[in-house]
Amino acid sequence: MARTQALPIQIATGDPRPIGRQIVDAVRMRIATGELRPGAQLPSVRGLAQQLTINPNTVAKAYAELTAEGWLESRQGLGLYVAEPRQRLSATERDRRMDEAIQSFVHEVVALDYPPERAMARLDKALTVLAKKTA
Repeated sequence: MARTQALPIQIATGDPRPIGRQIVDAVRMRIATGELRPGAQLPSVRGLAQQLTINPNTVAKAYAELTAEGWLESRQGLGLYVAEPRQRLSATERDRRMDEAIQSFVHEVVALDYPPERAMARLDKALTVLAKKTA
């Protein structure tokens, strides 16, 4: 039986994303990079809420979203576990989310008055580091 794995995530109060979105994004990233492996048990709703000192409803909503998307699976009476890898989103939804992420990135880069070449170099570097983590 898998042991409950602590979720080493932090909530940033200055982050413009809602707390639930920060939890969803952090769990997705940890699964995508292999920090959370299939079959790993996550903390209970109450446990993670206490760890982060937030409302349990926020954690429950984040876990529900991750479960609906196929990142987590609920085992009756046992808790939540990281699901086996599979294609979680349709091609259309993946494209929509990629477009949304690119637009967000572009708007931030423009607001920072960053030259496109430097932004692309930094993006390439970040993606390369991430690829090494998942390899």
